[in-house]
Amino acid sequence: MKIYTKTGDDGNTGLQGNFRIAKSHPRITAYGAVDEANAALGVVLSNVLDVDIKDTLTEIQNDLFLVGADLSNPNLNDVKNRVSLDLVQKLEKFIDKFESELSPLTNFILPGGNIAAAQLHHVRTIVRRAETQVIYLSEKDEINSNCIKYLNRLSDLFFVMGRLINKRKGNEDVLWKI
Repeated sequence: MKIYTKTGDDGNTGLQGNFRIAKSHPRITAYGAVDEANAALGVVLSNVLDVDIKDTLTEIQNDLFLVGADLSNPNLNDVKNRVSLDLVQKLEKFIDKFESELSPLTNFILPGGNIAAAQLHHVRTIVRRAETQVIYLSEKDEINSNCIKYLNRLSDLFFVMGRLINKRKGNEDVLWKI
């Protein structure tokens, strides 16, 4: 099978259920941003990471494919490959686990420190943009609202994990100076 099909040469692309829409449609930009976050997460995973961090990020990469699949299927009556509240709650458990190793925040922090932490903060911003694009899509088309919840928690998790990587590598949070 060839990687190119030429079916998108007219500016349209296929969705699940044999629907075709413009590549500029908010649905495409929404799951495209999720795909971008997943690719950027791959860059983070190219670093040497603690096993618990690496395993969590690898699991999230798989989950992000599910988010993309959910967003690419406009038929909400088709219940397979949908983001569930269980997936959102799994992120909350990760946040609680990793945050327990950190001191409470008293100020805004600047992204940076260890390269993996800085990259993870970058992925966090991509996820925030993806969340915004999914919300925009939800204003135009009906979607599974758990996708928005998942992306919201995911950016929180990446923030916590960025701080945790820095702490474990001996880098203190850099506080925003007002």
